[in-house]
Amino acid sequence: MAPTASAAMTVPLVFASAGNGTWISYLLATLCTLFVGLCIARFAQDSASPGSLYSYATSSLPPVLGSVAAWALLLAYVASGASVVGGFVHYANVVLGEFLGHTLPDIPLGIACVLLSAWVAYRDVKASARLMLYIEVVSVLVISSVFALLLWRHGLHIDAAQLSLRGANPSGIRLGLVLAMFSFVGFESATTLGEEVRNPLRTIPRAVIQSAVISGLFFMVASYTEVLGFPASAGPLDQSDAPLSVLAKVAGIARLGPFIDVCAMITMLSCTLACVTAAARVLLLMSHNGLVAGRLASVHAHNRTPHVAVLAAAVVTMLLSVPLSAWKVSGETIYDWMGSLATYGFIVVYALVAIALPIYLRRRQKLTFASVFLSVLAVVAMVLVLAGTLYPVPEAPLNWLPYIFLLYLAVAAGINAWQSRRTKYQPSMEPLG
Repeated sequence: MAPTASAAMTVPLVFASAGNGTWISYLLATLCTLFVGLCIARFAQDSASPGSLYSYATSSLPPVLGSVAAWALLLAYVASGASVVGGFVHYANVVLGEFLGHTLPDIPLGIACVLLSAWVAYRDVKASARLMLYIEVVSVLVISSVFALLLWRHGLHIDAAQLSLRGANPSGIRLGLVLAMFSFVGFESATTLGEEVRNPLRTIPRAVIQSAVISGLFFMVASYTEVLGFPASAGPLDQSDAPLSVLAKVAGIARLGPFIDVCAMITMLSCTLACVTAAARVLLLMSHNGLVAGRLASVHAHNRTPHVAVLAAAVVTMLLSVPLSAWKVSGETIYDWMGSLATYGFIVVYALVAIALPIYLRRRQKLTFASVFLSVLAVVAMVLVLAGTLYPVPEAPLNWLPYIFLLYLAVAAGINAWQSRRTKYQPSMEPLG
């Protein structure tokens, strides 16, 4: 989930839309994620086999909706990867500026980020993922200490401006909700562990719910504290290149600022690796199901990784990020645009998983009113999040993203329908008799 990335970049971007209502955007995002998490946890309570959003949706929905879920999830992962490539470019130059006094062009930094992630995913992701997890834990602890000191320095009182939502408006809060949802991407990852953990039918559902709740609390505290503690002398929160470094100075621990920025840079790299790996996994499953070329299901003879799918995911991630850098789009803006696009993919998949839950339980004669009600809540929540990005109309190019996403899904579904029809009516070439 990379909470460091959210504290460093997503919270300021949500603030750009929601202002003093940033914490409300995160509160709503936490509730929406919790509804979906309860649906996912209900799936996980019933099966110990390795699962994911893809398998949950495709196992119970008609083939057309299963195809939509697959393509939406694929775009969600590669767009997430492109988003954090932008974040890596931004924070790499922040770190270079702090330690060396100069920066590098965005294009080679973006290419290096994708290539390094692809190389690790191509070989073996386990050791690198473990190391980056330790770095993330340390980073979150340091950031939490900064927040604690900031709250202590401001005294035990409630920020009236945030509590009263001064200057905030419902449309801005709804727009901020989309990027706030992006902070929760990956909260369901425990479902991929299957039988690799003890008591999976109990442990995995608990992990999913705890991920949603604990991370939601962290994000709400981060959003409240950053808005409260960011000094007016440093300009608006969303205009700062390194807001956490600024807050560390305000908290009286300025030396930790550069360390947090280094952690943020590493977090962006680890997120890119995670997204390339996840997208490759989705491509692998899609290939097995006949949605994409069969070669994408190939596994490396020595590394035992889906190397072809990894390379394909890396290429698409690079195509969604590096050309934007070539057009002089900043790393922060790439993070914003691609993060918003990725969120649409996750919203659709979350909604389809919620729709699939009653169907799944009915087939197993376990359907209850509570599960149907939960499914309805999750679907309505996702619809409201999506509707909030359509009206009032956001500024360009964010106003184009929902329609680009829908066009992408329509084309993908059309291609799959054409392939299915062609396969169905293809004459047999087997000899008679």
